[in-house]
Amino acid sequence: MPKLKRSESDERATDFVEALDRGLRLLQCFGATAGPMTLSDLARAADLPRATARRMLFTLQRGGFVSGDGKLFSLTPHVLTLAASYLRSNQLVAVLQPVLDRVATAANEISSLAVLDGDDVVFIARGSPARVFSGGLEIGYRLPAFCTSVGRAVLGQLDDADLAARLKAMTRQALTPQTQTDAKALLARIAADRAQGYSLVDREAEPHFRSISVPVRRYDDVIVAAINMGAHVDRVPAQELLDRFLPLLREGADSVRSQLL
Repeated sequence: MPKLKRSESDERATDFVEALDRGLRLLQCFGATAGPMTLSDLARAADLPRATARRMLFTLQRGGFVSGDGKLFSLTPHVLTLAASYLRSNQLVAVLQPVLDRVATAANEISSLAVLDGDDVVFIARGSPARVFSGGLEIGYRLPAFCTSVGRAVLGQLDDADLAARLKAMTRQALTPQTQTDAKALLARIAADRAQGYSLVDREAEPHFRSISVPVRRYDDVIVAAINMGAHVDRVPAQELLDRFLPLLREGADSVRSQLL
């Protein structure tokens, strides 16, 4: 009898390491509340049996990623080595950091780089002029893609059919009274942004903040990220985003296309 060939899904299931998955899930549960968390809270958040969570925490503690006294647990700075490894190995950050610094200095505003991660965008780099207080979006900060200028710029990589399906499947919860949550309206907006080459979002992600973003394309024209600048609505009018910020962002994104593989 001929031997049955294993499917790719079978091979993936065999290669899956459940213990590692559980440990990573547990790490992601920290930060849900400020300060240390109890074993019970972590087990509940990770949907793990208490005994399993305890073993995972002690393993992470031995690796230096978690500290605790058996009752309360918290992350250690050693966790940042994981983020640092990502940032050091990421070509986008290496290539675009000088661009962000140049754009931020020219506009005298903070600039940011973000990528799509599931239904969110994650900010992975930023530039800040020396005299501007560096508050705002920190590296690693996440926001829903559907209501942010960086998210809409990156979602422009999808054709209309894929974009419609993606938007329909997303959780589209309003963050402000101005947030557009209707899937059809979002599809039209993102398609228009794709055609014009930028996205401007006014108070949809944050109540008093507007921002403008352009997609970052690699050598083959595929969108891989977005760069943006924004400001408080009382300080910078929307037209200034178009007149002053947009040309800088476009020049910055165009300058690195040939370098991104």
